[in-house]
Amino acid sequence: MRKMSIGIVVALACAAIVATATGVSAKEEGLRPYVLATENPGAFADVVAQTRTALTQAGFAVAGEYPVSAAAHVIVVTSDALRGVAAKSPDGGYGSVVRVAVTQAGGAVQVAYTNPAWMANVYRLAAEPEGVAAALEKALGRREEFGAKSGFTAKELRSYHYMMMMPYFNEPIVLGTFASHADAVAKLEAGLAASKEAKAIYRIDVPGTEQSVFGVAILSGEGADATVLKITDTGARRHTAHLPYEILVAGGRVLMLHGKFRIAQSFPDLTMGTFMKISGAPDGIAKVLGGLLK
Repeated sequence: MRKMSIGIVVALACAAIVATATGVSAKEEGLRPYVLATENPGAFADVVAQTRTALTQAGFAVAGEYPVSAAAHVIVVTSDALRGVAAKSPDGGYGSVVRVAVTQAGGAVQVAYTNPAWMANVYRLAAEPEGVAAALEKALGRREEFGAKSGFTAKELRSYHYMMMMPYFNEPIVLGTFASHADAVAKLEAGLAASKEAKAIYRIDVPGTEQSVFGVAILSGEGADATVLKITDTGARRHTAHLPYEILVAGGRVLMLHGKFRIAQSFPDLTMGTFMKISGAPDGIAKVLGGLLK
Protein backbone atom coordinates (compact mmCIF):
# COMPACT_ATOMS: atom_id res chain seq x y z
CA MET A 1 0.00 0.00 0.00
CA ARG A 2 1.38 3.42 -0.96
CA LYS A 3 1.90 5.99 1.75
CA MET A 4 -0.48 8.95 1.70
CA SER A 5 1.03 12.33 1.05
CA ILE A 6 1.21 14.88 3.85
CA GLY A 7 -1.35 16.99 1.96
CA ILE A 8 -3.91 14.18 1.91
CA VAL A 9 -3.38 13.44 5.60
CA VAL A 10 -3.91 17.10 6.46
CA ALA A 11 -7.04 17.28 4.29
CA LEU A 12 -8.53 14.20 5.98
CA ALA A 13 -7.73 15.58 9.40
CA CYS A 14 -9.42 18.88 8.55
CA ALA A 15 -12.51 17.06 7.28
CA ALA A 16 -12.72 15.09 10.52
CA ILE A 17 -12.47 18.28 12.57
CA VAL A 18 -15.24 19.94 10.56
CA ALA A 19 -17.50 16.89 10.88
CA THR A 20 -16.96 16.80 14.63
CA ALA A 21 -17.63 20.52 14.98
CA THR A 22 -20.92 20.36 13.11
CA GLY A 23 -22.00 17.13 14.77
CA VAL A 24 -22.65 15.45 11.41
CA SER A 25 -20.41 12.70 10.15
CA ALA A 26 -19.89 11.85 6.50
CA LYS A 27 -21.74 8.57 7.10
CA GLU A 28 -24.79 10.05 8.82
CA GLU A 29 -26.86 12.89 7.48
CA GLY A 30 -28.13 15.36 10.03
CA LEU A 31 -31.75 15.16 11.16
CA ARG A 32 -34.03 18.18 11.41
CA PRO A 33 -37.23 18.55 13.46
CA TYR A 34 -39.73 19.19 10.66
CA VAL A 35 -40.55 17.97 7.18
CA LEU A 36 -42.00 20.37 4.63
CA ALA A 37 -44.52 18.34 2.67
CA THR A 38 -45.83 20.96 0.24
CA GLU A 39 -45.84 24.70 -0.31
CA ASN A 40 -48.31 25.90 -2.90
CA PRO A 41 -50.87 28.64 -3.53
CA GLY A 42 -54.33 27.67 -2.42
CA ALA A 43 -57.26 28.38 -0.14
CA PHE A 44 -56.20 27.79 3.46
CA ALA A 45 -59.41 26.07 4.57
CA ASP A 46 -59.34 23.78 1.53
CA VAL A 47 -55.77 22.70 2.26
CA VAL A 48 -56.71 21.93 5.88
CA ALA A 49 -59.56 19.71 4.70
CA GLN A 50 -57.43 18.02 2.05
CA THR A 51 -54.67 17.34 4.57
CA ARG A 52 -57.08 15.82 7.07
CA THR A 53 -58.55 13.56 4.39
CA ALA A 54 -55.13 12.46 3.16
CA LEU A 55 -54.05 11.52 6.68
CA THR A 56 -57.13 9.45 7.45
CA GLN A 57 -56.97 7.71 4.08
CA ALA A 58 -53.36 6.79 4.88
CA GLY A 59 -54.49 5.00 8.05
CA PHE A 60 -53.76 7.67 10.65
CA ALA A 61 -56.32 8.46 13.35
CA VAL A 62 -56.95 12.12 14.11
CA ALA A 63 -56.46 12.55 17.86
CA GLY A 64 -57.30 16.24 17.89
CA GLU A 65 -57.06 19.53 16.03
CA TYR A 66 -55.78 22.92 17.12
CA PRO A 67 -56.88 26.01 15.17
CA VAL A 68 -53.97 28.15 16.34
CA SER A 69 -55.07 31.19 14.36
CA ALA A 70 -56.90 32.13 11.17
CA ALA A 71 -53.70 31.26 9.29
CA ALA A 72 -52.38 28.25 11.25
CA HIS A 73 -54.00 24.90 11.99
CA VAL A 74 -52.51 21.76 13.57
CA ILE A 75 -53.87 18.26 13.04
CA VAL A 76 -52.54 15.73 15.56
CA VAL A 77 -52.55 12.09 14.44
CA THR A 78 -51.61 8.76 15.91
CA SER A 79 -51.40 5.15 14.74
CA ASP A 80 -50.77 1.63 16.01
CA ALA A 81 -47.11 1.97 15.06
CA LEU A 82 -46.69 5.23 16.99
CA ARG A 83 -48.47 3.95 20.10
CA GLY A 84 -46.66 0.62 19.89
CA VAL A 85 -43.20 2.19 19.95
CA ALA A 86 -44.28 4.59 22.69
CA ALA A 87 -45.31 1.62 24.82
CA LYS A 88 -41.79 0.20 24.72
CA SER A 89 -40.16 3.27 26.23
CA PRO A 90 -40.27 4.88 29.66
CA ASP A 91 -42.16 8.15 29.21
CA GLY A 92 -42.57 7.20 25.54
CA GLY A 93 -46.03 8.72 25.39
CA TYR A 94 -44.53 11.98 24.17
CA GLY A 95 -43.73 10.20 20.89
CA SER A 96 -47.16 8.66 20.34
CA VAL A 97 -48.32 11.35 17.91
CA VAL A 98 -47.28 13.25 14.80
CA ARG A 99 -48.23 16.92 14.60
CA VAL A 100 -49.16 18.13 11.11
CA ALA A 101 -49.43 21.87 10.50
CA VAL A 102 -51.11 23.86 7.75
CA THR A 103 -49.84 27.45 7.74
CA GLN A 104 -50.53 30.41 5.49
CA ALA A 105 -47.15 31.98 4.78
CA GLY A 106 -47.27 34.89 2.38
CA GLY A 107 -48.91 33.82 -0.85
CA ALA A 108 -48.51 30.11 -0.23
CA VAL A 109 -49.86 27.50 2.16
CA GLN A 110 -47.27 25.28 3.81
CA VAL A 111 -48.03 21.76 5.00
CA ALA A 112 -45.35 20.47 7.39
CA TYR A 113 -45.09 17.79 10.04
CA THR A 114 -42.84 16.70 12.87
CA ASN A 115 -40.05 14.46 11.61
CA PRO A 116 -40.61 10.93 13.04
CA ALA A 117 -36.86 10.24 13.11
CA TRP A 118 -36.15 13.44 15.05
CA MET A 119 -38.95 12.78 17.54
CA ALA A 120 -37.97 9.14 18.06
CA ASN A 121 -34.48 10.20 19.05
CA VAL A 122 -35.09 13.43 20.94
CA TYR A 123 -37.82 11.66 22.98
CA ARG A 124 -35.56 8.60 23.40
CA LEU A 125 -37.98 6.04 21.98
CA ALA A 126 -36.88 2.44 21.61
CA ALA A 127 -36.92 2.84 17.82
CA GLU A 128 -38.35 4.96 15.04
CA PRO A 129 -41.98 3.89 14.45
CA GLU A 130 -41.93 1.54 11.50
CA GLY A 131 -43.51 2.78 8.29
CA VAL A 132 -44.69 6.12 9.69
CA ALA A 133 -42.27 8.33 7.75
CA ALA A 134 -43.06 6.51 4.50
CA ALA A 135 -46.81 6.75 5.10
CA LEU A 136 -46.59 10.49 5.78
CA GLU A 137 -44.52 11.05 2.64
CA LYS A 138 -46.98 9.10 0.52
CA ALA A 139 -49.99 10.88 1.98
CA LEU A 140 -48.69 14.44 2.16
CA GLY A 141 -45.40 14.65 0.29
CA ARG A 142 -41.83 15.39 1.30
CA ARG A 143 -39.88 18.33 -0.12
CA GLU A 144 -37.24 18.84 2.54
CA GLU A 145 -36.42 18.69 6.22
CA PHE A 146 -36.01 21.99 8.03
CA GLY A 147 -35.66 23.59 11.42
CA ALA A 148 -31.95 23.02 12.11
CA LYS A 149 -29.33 24.42 9.75
CA SER A 150 -26.65 21.79 10.30
CA GLY A 151 -28.82 18.94 11.52
CA PHE A 152 -28.17 16.58 14.40
CA THR A 153 -27.15 12.95 14.51
CA ALA A 154 -29.37 10.41 16.28
CA LYS A 155 -26.75 10.12 19.01
CA GLU A 156 -26.72 13.86 19.58
CA LEU A 157 -30.51 14.02 19.79
CA ARG A 158 -30.63 11.31 22.45
CA SER A 159 -28.56 13.54 24.71
CA TYR A 160 -29.89 16.86 23.40
CA HIS A 161 -30.02 20.03 25.42
CA TYR A 162 -29.78 23.63 24.28
CA MET A 163 -26.55 24.42 26.08
CA MET A 164 -24.65 23.83 29.30
CA MET A 165 -26.83 23.94 32.44
CA MET A 166 -30.02 23.59 30.38
CA PRO A 167 -32.35 20.61 31.04
CA TYR A 168 -32.37 17.32 29.17
CA PHE A 169 -35.35 15.15 28.15
CA ASN A 170 -35.00 13.07 31.31
CA GLU A 171 -35.29 16.13 33.53
CA PRO A 172 -39.02 16.89 33.32
CA ILE A 173 -41.03 19.05 35.69
CA VAL A 174 -43.25 17.02 38.01
CA LEU A 175 -46.52 18.94 38.15
CA GLY A 176 -48.12 16.61 40.67
CA THR A 177 -48.16 13.13 42.19
CA PHE A 178 -51.27 11.08 42.88
CA ALA A 179 -52.14 7.71 44.41
CA SER A 180 -52.88 6.16 41.02
CA HIS A 181 -52.83 6.76 37.30
CA ALA A 182 -56.62 6.96 37.26
CA ASP A 183 -56.62 9.60 39.99
CA ALA A 184 -54.01 11.67 38.13
CA VAL A 185 -55.92 11.51 34.83
CA ALA A 186 -59.21 12.42 36.49
CA LYS A 187 -57.68 15.43 38.24
CA LEU A 188 -56.03 16.66 35.06
CA GLU A 189 -59.16 16.28 32.97
CA ALA A 190 -61.20 18.17 35.56
CA GLY A 191 -58.63 20.95 35.56
CA LEU A 192 -58.65 21.21 31.79
CA ALA A 193 -62.43 21.32 31.67
CA ALA A 194 -62.49 24.22 34.12
CA SER A 195 -59.49 26.18 32.85
CA LYS A 196 -59.62 29.47 30.98
CA GLU A 197 -55.83 29.50 30.51
CA ALA A 198 -55.44 26.15 28.77
CA LYS A 199 -57.48 23.94 26.47
CA ALA A 200 -57.33 20.18 25.86
CA ILE A 201 -56.54 19.29 22.24
CA TYR A 202 -56.08 15.52 22.46
CA ARG A 203 -55.58 12.57 24.77
CA ILE A 204 -53.72 9.38 23.86
CA ASP A 205 -53.65 6.33 26.14
CA VAL A 206 -50.58 4.23 25.41
CA PRO A 207 -51.65 0.55 25.30
CA GLY A 208 -50.26 -1.84 27.88
CA THR A 209 -48.88 0.99 30.03
CA GLU A 210 -49.96 3.53 32.58
CA GLN A 211 -49.16 6.38 30.24
CA SER A 212 -51.61 8.97 28.97
CA VAL A 213 -50.42 11.98 27.02
CA PHE A 214 -52.46 15.15 26.68
CA GLY A 215 -51.94 17.87 24.10
CA VAL A 216 -52.71 21.24 25.62
CA ALA A 217 -53.11 24.68 24.06
CA ILE A 218 -51.71 27.42 26.30
CA LEU A 219 -53.92 30.47 25.97
CA SER A 220 -52.52 33.04 28.38
CA GLY A 221 -49.47 34.12 30.34
CA GLU A 222 -45.86 34.58 29.27
CA GLY A 223 -45.81 31.07 27.81
CA ALA A 224 -48.94 31.47 25.69
CA ASP A 225 -48.64 29.76 22.32
CA ALA A 226 -49.31 32.97 20.42
CA THR A 227 -46.60 34.80 22.37
CA VAL A 228 -43.95 32.14 21.80
CA LEU A 229 -44.78 31.77 18.11
CA LYS A 230 -44.70 35.52 17.45
CA ILE A 231 -41.11 35.76 18.71
CA THR A 232 -39.62 32.44 17.64
CA ASP A 233 -41.37 31.47 14.40
CA THR A 234 -40.20 34.19 12.05
CA GLY A 235 -38.41 32.24 9.31
CA ALA A 236 -39.59 31.32 5.83
CA ARG A 237 -40.34 27.76 6.93
CA ARG A 238 -42.97 27.82 9.67
CA HIS A 239 -42.63 25.75 12.86
CA THR A 240 -46.36 25.68 13.66
CA ALA A 241 -46.16 21.90 14.17
CA HIS A 242 -44.33 22.42 17.45
CA LEU A 243 -47.78 22.91 19.01
CA PRO A 244 -49.56 21.84 21.13
CA TYR A 245 -47.58 21.31 24.34
CA GLU A 246 -47.67 17.89 26.03
CA ILE A 247 -48.53 16.75 29.53
CA LEU A 248 -47.70 13.12 30.31
CA VAL A 249 -49.43 11.14 33.04
CA ALA A 250 -47.11 8.24 33.87
CA GLY A 251 -48.47 6.13 36.69
CA GLY A 252 -49.45 8.61 39.35
CA ARG A 253 -47.05 11.30 38.19
CA VAL A 254 -48.09 14.24 36.03
CA LEU A 255 -45.12 15.48 33.99
CA MET A 256 -44.25 18.18 31.49
CA LEU A 257 -41.09 18.61 29.51
CA HIS A 258 -39.18 21.62 30.76
CA GLY A 259 -39.79 24.63 28.55
CA LYS A 260 -36.06 25.17 28.15
CA PHE A 261 -35.89 21.71 26.58
CA ARG A 262 -39.24 21.52 24.77
CA ILE A 263 -39.01 24.93 23.12
CA ALA A 264 -35.32 24.47 22.30
CA GLN A 265 -35.77 21.11 20.57
CA SER A 266 -38.57 22.67 18.51
CA PHE A 267 -36.39 25.68 17.60
CA PRO A 268 -32.79 24.43 17.89
CA ASP A 269 -31.40 27.33 15.86
CA LEU A 270 -32.71 29.98 18.24
CA THR A 271 -30.06 32.50 19.18
CA MET A 272 -29.56 33.29 22.83
CA GLY A 273 -30.82 36.78 22.10
CA THR A 274 -34.14 35.44 20.83
CA PHE A 275 -34.34 32.92 23.64
CA MET A 276 -33.99 35.75 26.15
CA LYS A 277 -37.02 37.48 24.59
CA ILE A 278 -39.10 34.53 25.79
CA SER A 279 -37.19 34.03 29.03
CA GLY A 280 -40.45 34.06 30.97
CA ALA A 281 -42.09 31.40 28.78
CA PRO A 282 -40.79 28.24 30.52
CA ASP A 283 -42.01 29.38 33.94
CA GLY A 284 -45.20 30.73 32.38
CA ILE A 285 -45.97 27.37 30.78
CA ALA A 286 -45.26 25.52 34.03
CA LYS A 287 -47.52 27.92 35.94
CA VAL A 288 -50.47 27.36 33.59
CA LEU A 289 -50.05 23.59 33.37
CA GLY A 290 -49.36 23.18 37.06
CA GLY A 291 -52.45 25.23 37.81
CA LEU A 292 -54.59 22.56 36.14
CA LEU A 293 -54.03 20.28 39.14
CA LYS A 294 -55.06 22.76 41.84
